[in-house]
Amino acid sequence: MRVTAIGGAAAAVLLATTAACGGRGGDDGSTTATGACEGQQTTGITDKTIKLGGIYPLSGPASAYGDIPKGIKAYFDYVNGEKGGVAGRKVEFTVRDDGYQPPKAVEEARRLVEQERVFALFQTLGTPSTTATWDYANQRKVPQIFVATGASKWGSDTGHPWTIGWQPNYVSEGRVYAQYLKTERPAAKVAVLYQNDDFGKDLLNGFRKAVEGTRVSIVKEQSYEVSDPSVEPQMRNLATSRADVFLNITTPKFGSQALAADAKLTGWNPLHIVNNVAASITTLRPVGFGNVQGVVSANYYKDPNDPQWDDDAEMKLYRAKMKQYAPGADPAVPYHAFGWAAATSFHKTMEAAKCPTREGLRDAMRGLNNVQVPMLLPGVTLQTGPDDGFPIESMQMMRFKGERWELFGEVIDTRKAFGPVTG
Repeated sequence: MRVTAIGGAAAAVLLATTAACGGRGGDDGSTTATGACEGQQTTGITDKTIKLGGIYPLSGPASAYGDIPKGIKAYFDYVNGEKGGVAGRKVEFTVRDDGYQPPKAVEEARRLVEQERVFALFQTLGTPSTTATWDYANQRKVPQIFVATGASKWGSDTGHPWTIGWQPNYVSEGRVYAQYLKTERPAAKVAVLYQNDDFGKDLLNGFRKAVEGTRVSIVKEQSYEVSDPSVEPQMRNLATSRADVFLNITTPKFGSQALAADAKLTGWNPLHIVNNVAASITTLRPVGFGNVQGVVSANYYKDPNDPQWDDDAEMKLYRAKMKQYAPGADPAVPYHAFGWAAATSFHKTMEAAKCPTREGLRDAMRGLNNVQVPMLLPGVTLQTGPDDGFPIESMQMMRFKGERWELFGEVIDTRKAFGPVTG
């Protein structure tokens, strides 16, 4: 994936940036920062290219997420070929597979940084893998931008300034479900299945704190390990609670299992809330759409299966370019749209950087001011600050009907509803 030159106002911004932070070529192909940017890191970036590295579970228990880099690559191929690239530079995006295994993620991060000599790690997927790699990235002062996990520590831990999340953090998502129940089922009794790691605990704790002092109560909890073959035993146990709401905090493989088990259990018919990371059509389809009617979740980006976006300019562009640059990938898969939105967010962040350096990208990702990303839902923007590493904290509820999700209600801004997330 390559490119050169951007047009219009973006070109003017780039020229101004180049004048302030101009550079000269280094022996390793990088650009040596000069002027206001002198002494800053330029490994992996030249006047013509930017090298990015992503780490995803292309295999293993979370392999459904392997669709995300397909959307990212399609976006970068599109801007490289038709829009002059990102900040006038062709993006070279290398994807490595960690199998959702933290030790492998560390190995791949080292390979990308030390052998591939990438400018930044753009997305490491999963809380365990990102936890395993963020000390390394920060010690090396390599931007680890828009990690594909919603753990709250990416935004609340000030000791890792080179790492930042993207999607709504899990505490915020738990708050969204709490807000929904307080309004729609104010006396709900809730049974919870959660992954026994930072991901599962973060969302559960966000939900638990948000319902404190209300009549919504958690009556039973069950955890599972990512190494477990099935969550059916946990589901049978939860069914004995006779809770009228089931909160499903799982990754896709286990999300499908929990949905299927819920459909088979007799005598228990709770409102089923499935967290966003397991709410993709690819998770629901194996269960059978007839078995997931009425399930609810929350979202923050446009679903390519929702007909309300058929005439949306960004959705039209996304579908056309996915067919053009990723012909083997189905544009209807939401994870592709997720990747497209994340890549667009990187594009806007990089073009906002005052210096085309690692430090410049770090500062830009920590200074996003109401940035509009066309693939995000209306009312959802990117907003960060020096002490706010949570780019997205708004979501909208959705209900599964027929063969797709339908949005309902208003976008819930958890910053306004509950205050800042502190970890």
